Amino acid sequence: MHATLTHPRVNLARPQPALAPDVESFYHLPHGEHTGKACQGTACFAAKHFNPARWAEANAQNPRIYCLGECFAAPAKGQTHPRPPVKVFSREGIVLGRIAAGGARTLAAYAKFGGYGALQQALGQTPEQVLAAVEASQLRGRGGAGFPAGRKWRAVASQPAGEKYVVANADEGDAGAYIDRYLMEDDPHALIEGMILAGYAVGASKGYIYVRLEYPLAGEVLRAAIAEARAAGWLGARVGGKDFDFELEVYTGHGSYVCGEETSLLRSIEGKRPEVMARPPYPTERGLFDNPTLLNNVETLVNVPWIVTHGGAAYAEIGFSKSRGTKALSLNSLFNRPGLYEVEFGVTVRHIVEDLGGGLRGGGQLKGVLIGGPIIGIIPPHLIDTQLGFEELAAIGAGVGHGGVVAFDEHTSIPDLMEHVFSFGAYESCGKCTPCRSGSGRIEEIFTNALGGDATQADLQECRELVVALKLASLCGHGTGLARFAESILRYYPTEIEPCFK
Repeated sequence: MHATLTHPRVNLARPQPALAPDVESFYHLPHGEHTGKACQGTACFAAKHFNPARWAEANAQNPRIYCLGECFAAPAKGQTHPRPPVKVFSREGIVLGRIAAGGARTLAAYAKFGGYGALQQALGQTPEQVLAAVEASQLRGRGGAGFPAGRKWRAVASQPAGEKYVVANADEGDAGAYIDRYLMEDDPHALIEGMILAGYAVGASKGYIYVRLEYPLAGEVLRAAIAEARAAGWLGARVGGKDFDFELEVYTGHGSYVCGEETSLLRSIEGKRPEVMARPPYPTERGLFDNPTLLNNVETLVNVPWIVTHGGAAYAEIGFSKSRGTKALSLNSLFNRPGLYEVEFGVTVRHIVEDLGGGLRGGGQLKGVLIGGPIIGIIPPHLIDTQLGFEELAAIGAGVGHGGVVAFDEHTSIPDLMEHVFSFGAYESCGKCTPCRSGSGRIEEIFTNALGGDATQADLQECRELVVALKLASLCGHGTGLARFAESILRYYPTEIEPCFK
């Protein structure tokens, strides 16, 4: 485990405007009701047999708490700010290298790792050169979709000159993922430098970091780091003494999983009811305050300083297939060695489970693995030799997702897991589209009945039909992700599902 980190405990936040009543009613935790509460996220669900009393406590809470970013200590009760083990198993510690070496919360600590050297280098180049390096790197978004970052950056840069924004999606709500939390808490300047570089490349002058409410320390550390960067001349007017202005602000969410979806997140910053919006137009054209907006997650942006320093081609040499570079993974408490690991794309899921994680605690038998949150396909044991890659995992109905790795052992009932995930899905749905609003709740009800012995084959057929509707007609990845999860369960675990229906 790395050394304990210290930071200046100051609050530099500007008060966020109060929410209008119709907006406040959308959120689950507008007043911070998560403090000191137990978590009932999927990583904690998988580990509930380690502490049944805490799991019962979590289920008795209202409002529900779905992830505290402490999945390595699940079932969790926070915020206790524990530190997970952090190790790098790639040629380059691009994402986790500084944290593994002790962390860099302050500007002075970050400078010892060459901090802001990439920005200084970029300011001696044209924005086009920085953009070209990101394109050549073949970096893909680390937030779940895996969209080519360079293509998104190019789309924003190609918009007419005027107000543009860069937004960091730090609403890391996928149960099992705690990568972004510790990047923000222990290496905040890497995110800040990445955002300034993005702003320079696409012609933006303002950035927002949208931090989920459940990560209060991350917001505090980021605000202190922003103040340090501004005092050093890396933020504000004439960044680095050049003809480039860029300002940065932290925005704290109010407790809603769906705000991890880009259009919902942007509406949340605007103070509007954060329902998902239909696309096109995409945020790259009309995003925050109707201006072109570049939106990437934290890990994606943390890659950028390395790419600028070493070149896009050097980054593209790492990884395999169409998945280039490294990926940070966060392993849950069912593993013998839970923690944060950085690997190159191309390693197998078996390597992650057995070599990195050291197998399951207590000699548990692997029943399945989720990589990237509860709304993605589960990987059954007979497919764990699949390589970690966007296309490779998608081919078996799974995905890289956010990189949170949740293992399940023989203590997990698959029908119970199905009910748990759809209860989460129904609770967190924004309600904008009918398949997600009504379908997820109905599937939860079907499996609640099935667990009670009161479900029929007709109910199972209805479930299958609802899954198709979720897949084809949902407005965003919340509904389609739930469909992917259900498809994998119905495909890979029929012997556990079908006996529950008469």
